[in-house]
Amino acid sequence: MGESIAQTFLYDLMNDLKSELSGNLEQCLLAMFEPTTLYDAKQLRKAMKGAGTDESCLIEILCTRTNQEIKEIKEQYKSFFQRDLEKDCVSETSGHFKRLLVSLCQANRDETNSVDMAKATKEANELFQAGEKKWGTDESRFNVVLASRSFPQLRATFTEYVKISQRDILNSIDREMSGDLKEGFKTVVQCASSRPTYFAERLWKSMKGAGTDDNTLIRVVVSRSEIDLVEIKTAFLQMYHKTLYKMIEGDTSGDYKKLLLALVGSSI
Repeated sequence: MGESIAQTFLYDLMNDLKSELSGNLEQCLLAMFEPTTLYDAKQLRKAMKGAGTDESCLIEILCTRTNQEIKEIKEQYKSFFQRDLEKDCVSETSGHFKRLLVSLCQANRDETNSVDMAKATKEANELFQAGEKKWGTDESRFNVVLASRSFPQLRATFTEYVKISQRDILNSIDREMSGDLKEGFKTVVQCASSRPTYFAERLWKSMKGAGTDDNTLIRVVVSRSEIDLVEIKTAFLQMYHKTLYKMIEGDTSGDYKKLLLALVGSSI
């Protein structure tokens, strides 16, 4: 009963906010009030409905969330939209990129911390044979390994890959792949190495140059605010020699800016 009253209150409050606010400030506040997995589900639907698909949003969410988070996102997606997330991914994407998204939707990534070095060496060699050493690329082998192995196991595989190929796996993916599939595979590699570094890069790209990608800026700051935003801020400073706080301060304005800066915290 108590939870039901709280949910009703929250629903009414969000409707009041919608009627009183607009634009980026409204979007940011509503994102803060919503359960994280429901917010992710709404972002995924927004990325796929209408003309065109925001593939970078699909990649960001499905490549970086845990198995449990993806399962909850799928449930929220089904409950809120009466639609199947995996089926929507299939209808809105194509080729090997579609297969990657379907694999990620399965939420079957190994999440143990143990590392099998013999397996790492074997799969590093398989990736080399499927990419750099092959005329044309066997994307399906990359898909199997990158979508299902644990991040510690992948890090070991990437280390072995350098020994075998004399090339970093990101460099090979850059050379061998293209388009959305390349970005999806690179995101998995980056997240296996360091999630904060990946999100720092997403934030930088959302603000650099003319104009601001407010959807991405809001999504990353809000969704990571209680997870690893401190580490993201550190990575951002190391990578770009500028604080995230200062970057947001110079790229946004008004109450929207104040809210984002409050979420980011100190200017350090």
